[in-house]
Amino acid sequence: MKKYKLTVLCTFLAFLTTEVGAKVKLPQFFQSGMVIQRGKPVPVWGKADAGEKVSVRINKFKTVIIADSNGNFRVDLPAMKAGGPYTLMVGDVVLTNVLVGDVWLCSGQSNVDVTIERVYPQYTKEIDQMANDQVRLFRIQNETNTHGVQDDIRPTSINWKSLTKENAWQFSALGSFLGKRMQEQHGVPQGIIVNSWGGTPIEAWISADTLRKDYPLQVGKTLLFQKDEYVQAQTKANQLADQRWYEVLNESDPGMQQHFTALDYDDSSWKTVHQYSMEWAKKDGRGIIGSIWLRQHVHVDKEHAGKPARLLLGTLFDADFTYLNGKEIGRTYYQYPPRRYDIPAGLLREGDNVITIRFINKYGIAHFIPEKPYMIAFGDDRYSQNPMPKDVIPLSENWLHHAGVSMPSCPSGDVSLQNLPSTLYNAVVYPLAPYAIRGVVWYQGESNTGNPAPYADLLRKMMNNWRTLWKDPKLPFCIVQLANYDGRQQTGMPQPMTEQPMPVNSNWARLREAQRQVAKEDPYAALAVAIDLGETVDIHPLRKKEVAERVGLCFDHLALHKNVKLSPQPIHAKMVDGKVVVTFDQPLREGEQATFEIAGADHKFINVKAIAKDNQVSLESPVSDPEKVRYAWKDNPVHAHLVSEKGLPSPPFELSVNP
Repeated sequence: MKKYKLTVLCTFLAFLTTEVGAKVKLPQFFQSGMVIQRGKPVPVWGKADAGEKVSVRINKFKTVIIADSNGNFRVDLPAMKAGGPYTLMVGDVVLTNVLVGDVWLCSGQSNVDVTIERVYPQYTKEIDQMANDQVRLFRIQNETNTHGVQDDIRPTSINWKSLTKENAWQFSALGSFLGKRMQEQHGVPQGIIVNSWGGTPIEAWISADTLRKDYPLQVGKTLLFQKDEYVQAQTKANQLADQRWYEVLNESDPGMQQHFTALDYDDSSWKTVHQYSMEWAKKDGRGIIGSIWLRQHVHVDKEHAGKPARLLLGTLFDADFTYLNGKEIGRTYYQYPPRRYDIPAGLLREGDNVITIRFINKYGIAHFIPEKPYMIAFGDDRYSQNPMPKDVIPLSENWLHHAGVSMPSCPSGDVSLQNLPSTLYNAVVYPLAPYAIRGVVWYQGESNTGNPAPYADLLRKMMNNWRTLWKDPKLPFCIVQLANYDGRQQTGMPQPMTEQPMPVNSNWARLREAQRQVAKEDPYAALAVAIDLGETVDIHPLRKKEVAERVGLCFDHLALHKNVKLSPQPIHAKMVDGKVVVTFDQPLREGEQATFEIAGADHKFINVKAIAKDNQVSLESPVSDPEKVRYAWKDNPVHAHLVSEKGLPSPPFELSVNP
């Protein structure tokens, strides 16, 4: 009897030895709250001691795997239906509140980065009510690697947090709205992984092996920065140069010594300038490097005195320190963020108040961006810009001006490693695979508009590169086509738009065409058209919910195989009875259309009249043998209104005309 009990005890202890979790280390994105992909095997991998048994459990699945001689292990969880929450146990690591649903990777540059905080004035009510525990957010921490691929990403602060206003405040607006939309429409958990970096070119996101054959000089750029001592020394030198530049600026600036920000400062001798003239920001015909001071007096009545408010200062170039009645109320260090500065209760007084802006410029010409709001807003709706708040004091376009201090350019060396080929692939793409995902959003291209010619080839290479990395040749890609934008309109007096601008060669249009062509030829890619969602003077338009809706439609079609209509795509252009007829893949809203152009053998494009009817657009041809037709071929084609019956816009395009 005792021998039998001893045998049972030994068997039980052996079972415990097998089942007790080994000490393991999982990649950073394996954390409690995570979402794993439904409907396909889910790789789980990590490190343990060499030869260690690692138990893995989730739901009804249970297995034990042995780490290899290097301590690496991997197991593929079986395909599961959407659901949860579950507990995932891997060795001694216990991950709770795990959901099974769809996982989307959102990647690219700054228009993916744009946060919920940035777009809040566009969607105040919806964001105030934003709360959905079935949507989880994960932000990849920015990192570069010039030496080669790495195994894991850095720790991050937004790590599978549920979708709430607070959690999403500094998270991608596009990603937040995409997760919300997909969960509400399809009823399954959503995981949104954001992996983006503002200003980066597509080359940074492609592996060196992929680039090396056709772009060896591109890869060579990265080799120059493989010496860590050089990068560290240059980075330190840049920091010291920047610090010293600001020290000299502040020591020499008369406004800092004479208290230009004070309410009672006597500015009667200051010159009046118009905010859009830009002459106040020049010296000897060139932009002033250094500081410039502007002041504006604002009368506040008794009703508004002492109330909390918000100062909307549009968008400024480049850095600003802004004061109200001598108190700093906001500062922004670079050109793109909108200036929305809260005014605390009690600061505005009845009668005269003064706003002071200290511009600081290291390059270019200081200026105000036109077509932006410049006002003091009161009331509960002061955070909204859609619609604009009702109770406002508009600011004058005239300011009092005083010179600050002119400075030499701040010395610096280029150590923007994130802009070098393959550095982001190495550090923040390679470590993600093979984490199971449903599809990829690619919203990038602004940084490649300077040379759009190779973009189509690079985009194909990147997509194939990632599909190879994930071992999924059918991995869906939604390519967000660049929105309308005209950087040339940022400066100077706002210009009225003519009815039909003359044809131009546009790099932005050329890059959009590359995006369209790649999406058209790839059966597992689709184009989310945003040509009507941009802003003339803002490279970061606010309407990210609408972009997310169109991305969602792409994934409904590509990944979820729903019968949905996307933006109308041109199929071909042919000569019919002396007219050029462009045929589309679906019916269009009927009517006269602008921004169509035709060119003959001389390749000189001419504006032409166009009529949309059914699924065709008929063009009057001014040349006898037209060779090319194009549509919306502008950086900012504001007159382009060709849409489907459901209102989705046609992408800009260029087609050859067949006889």
